[in-house]
Amino acid sequence: MSFSDLKKQSSLGSLTAKLVKEVEKMSTTSGGADERLWKPEMDKTGNGYAVIRFLPAPESEELPWAKMYSHAFQGPGGWYIENSLTTIGQKDPVSEHNRELWNSGSDKDKETVRKQKRKLSYYSNIYVVKDPANPANEGKVFLFKYGKKIFDKIMEAMQPEFEDETPINPFDFWQGANFKLKLVKKDGYWNYDKSEFDRVAPLLNDDDALESLWKKQYSLTAITASDQFKSYEDLEKRLNMVLGKKTPATQSRAVMEQEDEYETYTETPSVESRVVEELEQSYARSKSPSLPVVNKEVDDDEDDALAYFQRLAED
Repeated sequence: MSFSDLKKQSSLGSLTAKLVKEVEKMSTTSGGADERLWKPEMDKTGNGYAVIRFLPAPESEELPWAKMYSHAFQGPGGWYIENSLTTIGQKDPVSEHNRELWNSGSDKDKETVRKQKRKLSYYSNIYVVKDPANPANEGKVFLFKYGKKIFDKIMEAMQPEFEDETPINPFDFWQGANFKLKLVKKDGYWNYDKSEFDRVAPLLNDDDALESLWKKQYSLTAITASDQFKSYEDLEKRLNMVLGKKTPATQSRAVMEQEDEYETYTETPSVESRVVEELEQSYARSKSPSLPVVNKEVDDDEDDALAYFQRLAED
């Protein structure tokens, strides 16, 4: 898609429709600090504030977000904090271990599974409008990792609950809106409830400047490329160490596959993740400007991924 096509679709409102089409039908590797990533900072009172703008899909890419499943939990051998291979449709050792525990029928094992369940995070390109904690970030493009709570607000903007509210596409240069990120600390978690979108307005009044920003965006598909994940074998070794196992699990993957017909536990995607998957399938082909009504039911057990990892870092 060219930049001119991007603007044309903005004026037609078709990008918003693409992001929500047919929703009614289904209700990086570890290392040092990634300088591409922006994150808000809390002040001494435990609050934080910034203004950001979600940006369109990068050039030659379909979606303005990438999604990543991950696991983060503590065992006798330490912490397990790894991206899940289920993100790219492959089997993951934690998912298989969780299935064994769930199928044991033990309430204790089921509680362990709930603590070890995978978490869903999103990545988008953003433009930092205002960052009081780090003013040098203002006017720059970054990647932003966020969780369910913020994604809910994006969905609410695209699909408002009341008929007197106008749907917007938060990822649009011209018909989008700045996002006022307001954070407070509650029970060790970052709380985003007071965050909100501002009025609809162009990000900048200069198309040449907008095109320059667009070309500076980071690839989102690269975040979930297969080479960004550890192998099944490496993840299994790490899992066994965290669980305090001296030897790898003896049950083979082939046996696990044979048990599928008897399976009573699966890491079934929440309604929200099914929404995202359907959006990804329909985004490119959707042309209708009409906006379907969404079933906004979500899994209450799904933690905000950012808050979850923040708590881990502070423990």
